[in-house]
Amino acid sequence: MFQRVIVAVVGIPFLIFVLGRAPEWATMALVAAMCAIGAWELMHAAAGERGKSLIPLTVVVAALVPVCVYMELSIGYAELTALPVLPLTALLGTLLVLALFAVSIHRYDEERGIPFASVTAALFAALVFPLMLSCLLRLRMVPSIGMLLVFFPLCISFGSDTFALFAGMFFGKHKLAPRVSPKKTVEGAIGGLVGGVMGMMVMMFVGAWVIQDAFMRFQDALLFGLLGSVVSQIGDLSFSVIKRELGIKDYGNLLPGHGGILDRFDSVTFASPFVWLTLQILQVLQ
Repeated sequence: MFQRVIVAVVGIPFLIFVLGRAPEWATMALVAAMCAIGAWELMHAAAGERGKSLIPLTVVVAALVPVCVYMELSIGYAELTALPVLPLTALLGTLLVLALFAVSIHRYDEERGIPFASVTAALFAALVFPLMLSCLLRLRMVPSIGMLLVFFPLCISFGSDTFALFAGMFFGKHKLAPRVSPKKTVEGAIGGLVGGVMGMMVMMFVGAWVIQDAFMRFQDALLFGLLGSVVSQIGDLSFSVIKRELGIKDYGNLLPGHGGILDRFDSVTFASPFVWLTLQILQVLQ
């Protein structure tokens, strides 16, 4: 617990500075680093001995995904209508698929062949995970209020995780998913819902203080908090399923007391696209 607290004391101010105060490219660099490390963690756990040759390509592509997102959004938000916005992420994904299967074809035999499970792990690590986490960058790059929106997934996830932890410790009796995560309880999950809402309440008041005006409606904060916590907890359990299948406790040890990037930001990975997509839907409905 002490290590978890120390990492939080150091890490949270760092995240606040990079995401809220530093230029947008700093968020891109941070997300790119997280994607590369997360891809490395997942591939070392899931690729297997015959799939290790895919790790360098997977890590490089994972780091490039946020860079492509940043370049696409930079052109789009600058309203440079005379220039075509190239679908860089789609192009990168296509090249990755071709490269992965080209390597698989070249290496195909009974002794050295790359299993399809390793190829799919590489696709998830290099594309799916980075695209989901890159929604943090998409939120950060929203004009005017991006420095506030980017904290939505973090407040939801960290609030949900924290309240779920303590609610489970003090009130937990009924197991939530014992085969996936033996320590998680129904009471902890309910506490997580409260934590997600509390996190969004904090964002509602902080946002109003920063822009000196009403930032969001109470019902919207409640919506993001409740549904976001559900999505966040699904994300946590989803990465736990992978760990149980692979027979590992943590993806890494980069963050003492927390594990690796995938261990700490599993729920954020799911909450980020949820927040971004929900904002798009609300904008259309309004």
